[in-house]
Amino acid sequence: MLVRSRDSEDGSSDTRQSEIFTLPIDAARCKAREIIAQIPQSGFIPIIENWRQRPDGQIEFAIRHLRARD
Repeated sequence: MLVRSRDSEDGSSDTRQSEIFTLPIDAARCKAREIIAQIPQSGFIPIIENWRQRPDGQIEFAIRHLRARD
């Protein structure tokens, strides 16, 4: 499993650092389900975005954490 982190693009305090995952298709589906099922922590909700299949067949996607609104 390949995981990279990057700073949020907009610099807003409403987001935390993004994580980018590169996994085989079945592992990517399991990881996405695991993330979606999580209870929001520290007031941030995980959002899966930029899901794409790479030429080597691996799936690459990002998880961004957005601040939950009260």
